[in-house]
Amino acid sequence: MTTPSQGDDYYIFFSRTIGSKSVGTYSTSDFRKGLKVQIDGIPYLMIEMNFRKPGKGNALYECKLRNLLRGTVTDKTYRAGQTLESADVSEFNAQFLYRQGEEFVFMKNDDYEQYEMSAESVGDAWKFLKDNMDCQLVVYNNQAIAITPPNHVVLKVEYCEPGAKGNTATNVTKPCKMETGAEILAPAFVNIGDFLRIDTRTGEYIERAKDANS
Repeated sequence: MTTPSQGDDYYIFFSRTIGSKSVGTYSTSDFRKGLKVQIDGIPYLMIEMNFRKPGKGNALYECKLRNLLRGTVTDKTYRAGQTLESADVSEFNAQFLYRQGEEFVFMKNDDYEQYEMSAESVGDAWKFLKDNMDCQLVVYNNQAIAITPPNHVVLKVEYCEPGAKGNTATNVTKPCKMETGAEILAPAFVNIGDFLRIDTRTGEYIERAKDANS
C-alpha cells in the first residue's frame, strides 16, 4: 500500500481486521464534522474540526468530539498523519413500541427489527415517548445507545391544579403532570384534559393544541 504524503487532501480509508470484524481507519486528511469514530472502544461524533498549521511545524487538527454513550464533549488535537478508527454507528427512523419495567422497546421502520434500551440509556427522552411514536434511534455494534424524539410532541395533561377562569396570562405558570408521567411547567389557564405542544429539546411548553394529532 502506498502511503500518501501529509499534504495530500484526498480521502484515505484503510481497512484492517480485529478478530473477525473489519475496522476502518480514517486519516487526519478526512477529519470533518459529522464523522463517527472510535477511541478506546468508545464511539464519538466529531462535532467540530479546525485545521491549524503553526509556523514550520506539522499541521494540527483540533477536534471537538461528543461521546455517543454519555453525551459528554471532549477536545482532542491530532497531528497530520495520525488516524482514528471508524465507529460502527448507524442512525435510522424507528417506532417506540412500549415500555416494560425499566426497558424501552423500539422497532426499526424498514425491516421491523426490534431494539431494547435501558431507562438509563433513554435518559430524559422518556418524558416525551408515547406508544407508536416515530423517533431517531442510534445503534452502535448492533446495540441501541441513544434515542431522539421529534422536536415537538403533543401530550395530554393528566393532572394539574384547576385553571383560573378568564386568566389568559402566559407568564404565570404551574406544574402539570402529563400522560407520560413527565412534569411540565405550563400557563395557569391550562386544565386537566388539555393537549399541550412541548419542545422536547428544552422540555418547555409551546402552546395548547386542539387534540393529540394536531
